[in-house]
Amino acid sequence: MDSFEWNKIIGAVLGTLLFVVVLKIATGAIFEVPPPAKPGYVVEGVQEASSGGGATAPVEEALPDWGTVLPKADLAAGKDVSTRCEQCHDLSKGGPDKIGPNLWGVVGRARASRASFSYSSAMASNHDVWDFDKLFRYLKSPQTMVPGTKMTFAGLPSAAQRINLIAYLRTLSDSPMAIPAPKPAAPAAPVKAAATSNATTTPTGKPATPPATPTTGVSNPPKK
Repeated sequence: MDSFEWNKIIGAVLGTLLFVVVLKIATGAIFEVPPPAKPGYVVEGVQEASSGGGATAPVEEALPDWGTVLPKADLAAGKDVSTRCEQCHDLSKGGPDKIGPNLWGVVGRARASRASFSYSSAMASNHDVWDFDKLFRYLKSPQTMVPGTKMTFAGLPSAAQRINLIAYLRTLSDSPMAIPAPKPAAPAAPVKAAATSNATTTPTGKPATPPATPTTGVSNPPKK
């Protein structure tokens, strides 16, 4: 095979590659699909995957005094927050399970105790009662409290939102969990009275020596 034949073969290969590249560029330009201006369905609070892997542990916070905060909670605001829960849970009495279990009576119910729902092994590993403290911690960061849970909700950072939500969920029960008595007020710290002293002190803190009676240096003349 002479060089002319080789040149034709090489030219054909190069021409084919060039055609494929041009076709790919043209196809991408013609059939490019722009991202939607508005997603069709958004689950609020879903935690996006991070490069570090796993949820970041939140800063530990003090637990509320439930006997004080629950009677003052805003039930209307709690109901509004609960609409986020309803994307994955049903809240009605006798309602079905959805992506997550039905939440009627969840406050005061044992964890992973609904027989009709298939819980993750992480959630089913513990059957403690969902009391106010546990719900308060869980709703802040579900993946932190129960690593491996199916629940993808990132959590509610706001303590006020969690208190209002828990207060509302408490009402979704035939026998709502009792509100504990308020915690006794902490005793006031004793005020230390400043020690007073009648003694005059010098800048060094030592009592000053009273001044001596001045003398004139003149003696009384002898009597004649």
